[in-house]
Amino acid sequence: MTQNTATVYITALVETNYEPHFTASTGGQQIYMEQENDWDRDLLLDPAWEKQQRKVRASESPGAAAGACKMRYFWKDGLAFNALIHRHRPELIDYDKLRKDDPVTNLNNAFEVAERYLDIPKMLDAEDIVGTLRPDEKAIMTYVSCFYHAFSGAQKAETAANRICKVLAVNQENEHLMEDYEKLASDLLEWIRRTIPWLENRAPEKTMTEMQQKLEDFRDYRRVHKPPKVQEKCQLEINFNTLQTKLRLSNRPAFMPSEGRMVSDINGAWHKLEGAEKGYEEWLLNEIRRLERLDHLAEKFRQKAAIHESWTDGKEAMLTQKDYETATLSEIKALLKKHEAFESDLAAHQDRVEQIAAIAQELNELDYYDSPSVNARCQKICEQWDALGSLTQSRRESLERTEKQLESIDELYLEYAKRAAPFNNWMEGAMEDLQDMFIVHNIEEIQGLITAHDQFKSTLPEANKERESIQAIQAEVQKIAQYNGIKLAGNNPYTTITPQSIDKKWEKVQQLVPQRDQALQEELARQQSNDHLRRQFANQANMIGPWIQNKMEEIGRISIEMNGTLEDQLTHLRQYEQSIIEYKPNIDQLEGDHQLIQEALIFDNKYTAYTMEHLRVGWEQLLTTIARTINEIENQILTRDAKGISQEQLHEYRTSFNHFDKVRNSFACLTEFKACLISLGYDGDAEFARIMGIVDPNNSGAVTFQAFIDFMSRETTDTDTADQVIASFKILAGDKNYITAEELRRELPPDQAEYCIARMAPYTGPDAVPGALDYMSFSTALYGESDL
Repeated sequence: MTQNTATVYITALVETNYEPHFTASTGGQQIYMEQENDWDRDLLLDPAWEKQQRKVRASESPGAAAGACKMRYFWKDGLAFNALIHRHRPELIDYDKLRKDDPVTNLNNAFEVAERYLDIPKMLDAEDIVGTLRPDEKAIMTYVSCFYHAFSGAQKAETAANRICKVLAVNQENEHLMEDYEKLASDLLEWIRRTIPWLENRAPEKTMTEMQQKLEDFRDYRRVHKPPKVQEKCQLEINFNTLQTKLRLSNRPAFMPSEGRMVSDINGAWHKLEGAEKGYEEWLLNEIRRLERLDHLAEKFRQKAAIHESWTDGKEAMLTQKDYETATLSEIKALLKKHEAFESDLAAHQDRVEQIAAIAQELNELDYYDSPSVNARCQKICEQWDALGSLTQSRRESLERTEKQLESIDELYLEYAKRAAPFNNWMEGAMEDLQDMFIVHNIEEIQGLITAHDQFKSTLPEANKERESIQAIQAEVQKIAQYNGIKLAGNNPYTTITPQSIDKKWEKVQQLVPQRDQALQEELARQQSNDHLRRQFANQANMIGPWIQNKMEEIGRISIEMNGTLEDQLTHLRQYEQSIIEYKPNIDQLEGDHQLIQEALIFDNKYTAYTMEHLRVGWEQLLTTIARTINEIENQILTRDAKGISQEQLHEYRTSFNHFDKVRNSFACLTEFKACLISLGYDGDAEFARIMGIVDPNNSGAVTFQAFIDFMSRETTDTDTADQVIASFKILAGDKNYITAEELRRELPPDQAEYCIARMAPYTGPDAVPGALDYMSFSTALYGESDL
């Protein structure tokens, strides 16, 4: 079939008085047509019609061209009827397979399709039309008018289907946002659920290295793992507010998350997480202090125990020997004096044994991990001490039994022994104190130790005099023996403390004093460095803390002021947000200072009332507040554009709201909001209750400015309603009170048709048929008037 320059079907309608209102060219002639609507024009201008063109010679006159296109030729070949159906239901006709030289087949195909699928009864026989020179024009026009009315109803159905598609698209988008919220909320709550047990785990470690690793893991959690979750929490609140705004704008009920996933639930879980963080950090630092104290005590225990064990070495053998059985009188007296000196020495060591036992007890109370070995060593020392006491008493009794027979004793040796023993013990104690480990936390404590050390050094001259006096006794012994020609048998029989050992220990004391000076000065320098770190942190914290508070107050003022358009306010807030983000390096620097303080084991700071935890929470609240404020302005712009609210109206709404919002927090209490409604002309408790159900569906007791403008715009604008959707479905259902799945799939896009079929309840009315669906309850459920 060929295409030519003249559309013969259009010219034919002129001859049949089909009342078109547009024009068509036929070989250079303009033919004017009048018609009531565009349905026929769309029909005739379908590309399928253009395939049915006839040649009209250019030499023919306009009258001859028009006469060649009379109605009897236009409908006689059957192609026009098929093209009419193909225009509106192309799936019913395969137009390209029709042949112009087979009019009977064409006409029968059109009549059968119209009867089967369009409910148009067959009014004509194909043979009568083809075999008649002049077919009945009225019969053909009646038949064509049936097509017109059938497809006119389809046009209305298409309009109704478009409205339903628009409503369903809104619902599908909202449900997608709800699913996103639920997933994000579930993921965040799950992360909090997994993290809190880790923060609540207070199982102590045995060593300082293991506890410091725990502290480093916690710092890594604060620096790396938590900040993304803070952003997720903020984004979750923003998504929730945006979803609620879209639901209000589309006249849908407010979104209620599933149980346990409300914003308040997430905030509660977050508060519990932060409480666990604070407790965990405090526990870590306390444990580190405890382990530090334990290490100090354990080392002190080992030093004192080693000194005592060194002193007791050989004492039992000495106390159990039977040398007095063969000794002379002078030797017995010497042994008795020596024993008295030993008892003096033994008594002097009583304090050290008590100190060892006290340290062991404190290690047990502080749950020292190696307490069993400490207890075993302490028990051995105590048992040995008791044994020494018993042996000492037994030897004294033995010596005293023979004392009556022995009277000679060298008084100078005895005096030397008596004075040398406490002095020797004092030197041992001094060496022990000079080597004693110390732990301090501030400059005052180390200065106290330095003062005590200075006081000790002031006693050294007097101690040196005592040393010289004791050495003078030994010198006097030598002098007397030399003067009297006495040959001394050996060392002082009353003591093992020799002048050489006294001088050696005194020299050791003299060496330890400057070493102690150096250690104290190094610790003083460390405490001064710690004090510098405190001041450095405090200087920054004392600036950042007020800065965060000031920014929070400025954001509050911006959120209630009305300077410029919403776009101006949004631009201002985003610039403000950028300035806050650019301040982040100051927070990072403070975090670095705080880490240096923790690494230096500094536990207090008298120069500031701000803690890093306090400033972290303030910074996170500041970021959340500016993001939430920007989101509120974006939602107001969304509401304004969707509802067609002018800038002047929005300004008027804000002015009215602020007039009754006494505390300027963008929330009005019920009394304030009721006064605002009365000023706008609303009155009556029933009316007030109705409005509160709209603006405060969760019964929170407060009304946001966003809810207020949603209500005001709803009162003055028109939106889709459940009744409109029901009317649209009724058109698609052919005025029935129900609709079938087949009709939905035919009239709606596949995804939206399946959406309706999955959610529509079965229709149970008296006129129900198998597979009937209730579109009325479905429509009301879309707007929250029933359960979907």
